[in-house]
Amino acid sequence: MSLQHLTAINCAGILQPGCSLLYLEDEVYLIGQKGWPKRSCPTGIFGVRIKRDELKLRAISFSNTSCYLPPLRYPAIARLKPHDGSPESYLIHGGRTPNNELSSSLYMLSVDSRGCNRKVTLRCLEKELVGEPPGPRYGHTISVVHSRGKTACVLFGGRSYMPPTERTTENWNCVVDCPPQVYLIDLEFGCCSAHTLPELTDGQSFHLALAREDCVYFLGGHILSTDCRPPRLFRLRVELLLGSPLLSCEVFNEGLSITSAIATSVGSAHEYIILGGYQSESEKRMQCTYVALDDVGIRMEPRDPPPWGSEISQSRTWFGGSLEKGNALIIIPSEGNPAPPDAHYCYQVSFRHEEDAEDPTQTCSQESTDFEDSAPLEDSEELYFGRDPNEMEFSSDGEGDAYNEDDEEDESQTGYWIKCCLSCQIDINTWEPFYSTELTRPAMIFCSRGEGGHWVHAQCMELPENLLLRLSQDNSKYYCLDHGGPAKQEMTPPRQIMPLKKVPMKITHRKAPITLKMTPAKKSFLRRLFD
Repeated sequence: MSLQHLTAINCAGILQPGCSLLYLEDEVYLIGQKGWPKRSCPTGIFGVRIKRDELKLRAISFSNTSCYLPPLRYPAIARLKPHDGSPESYLIHGGRTPNNELSSSLYMLSVDSRGCNRKVTLRCLEKELVGEPPGPRYGHTISVVHSRGKTACVLFGGRSYMPPTERTTENWNCVVDCPPQVYLIDLEFGCCSAHTLPELTDGQSFHLALAREDCVYFLGGHILSTDCRPPRLFRLRVELLLGSPLLSCEVFNEGLSITSAIATSVGSAHEYIILGGYQSESEKRMQCTYVALDDVGIRMEPRDPPPWGSEISQSRTWFGGSLEKGNALIIIPSEGNPAPPDAHYCYQVSFRHEEDAEDPTQTCSQESTDFEDSAPLEDSEELYFGRDPNEMEFSSDGEGDAYNEDDEEDESQTGYWIKCCLSCQIDINTWEPFYSTELTRPAMIFCSRGEGGHWVHAQCMELPENLLLRLSQDNSKYYCLDHGGPAKQEMTPPRQIMPLKKVPMKITHRKAPITLKMTPAKKSFLRRLFD
């Protein structure tokens, strides 16, 4: 076993508590980063590579048939192996968004295609659930069980907001444990059924779930109502009979008092090392435990932990995920005032023997050299697109790690990626520059129809580039195709400036000329006198 310090190459701000690591077709992906769509990665999923003690992330794109995947924190995830022609995939249920919204959707994430340089395109589909679907929650688990040639998913635990009838202004954001019900989900038809077992008396969250064949083992967990972490162990057996399924539960007291732990597989398919997590509200669990599942049951043995450094031992919080093949990623948020330049300390923990270990330079790697040449990724950055979805340029907007909820609302309603008309074909996942003036966003133009007007994409309106340039330079009005089209352009009347009226100034005290009033006789006398 070993503990190796990693240097996060300009991506530490994306690593946040609640993020998840997925090991899909020999690649590792990070989900749960806080940004859609106005951030550095449009899908919120990054490819993870660890090479030469450096941790690098690369933005991953979705296929055209994919649905929107929100940035989910603390979701329930489960790996679904290939079966009946279906590729390997991951199930993602629930989770909490940065806007404090809880999700109740079930997503299936798989690899859609690989480019010539091994650039991966993922496909995300939302599975419709019917019957008794589980409500919105986070901090729960989902597992895959196999019984009598059938496959089903087992969902248990989690937290959610208080019922709408009990929510008030004071407790609007308060959460409670979900009822201790077990949900069975049929992946083929999406049918859900809720089951109540007498052995499960309390709801719990942030526990571990390890599955083998038709059994699921629940380890640890936190009960919010009593604020305790009881060292309990549940074994849930699911028999998928022809009619209705049969569920049975056993309770053991030889469990682990642990929450938010990491389970990474070692050796065979059902051997794990459990590390990390907390054993109390203010105390981390520094021990490691070996867990093996077999036909008899579960077997747990303590194992020596790696030599934790001072940053890990003295930190108050830590989080991470499994890199599979006996490896795990541990992230320590840096503390202090002022905050250190490195947002997090990253470590790779390896439990593999040296003779079984692979070349560490290829651990969790993608062979594309795009990692070395890619620009740094920073959380809270503006979204940029080039002609290749994986080749991006980034520039910091100076907001650091702040998340702006107003940005998401503006982008989704009045931003560049709106559906401007019924025939709009602009898709954020597939858009490429069409005009020479476009770089990171599609060109838009304002339609003056009506009192308020609206914005439309120039490409959807089939505008020639010369006309687009002319409309952006002069003061002409434009009408979209739905409101008459370019034929109804008209010049905005020039602004009429009223001439100033020149009024002559008047003298207020003006002397009147002297006039003499004389009779004709006096005029005749004076004329003869001066002649």
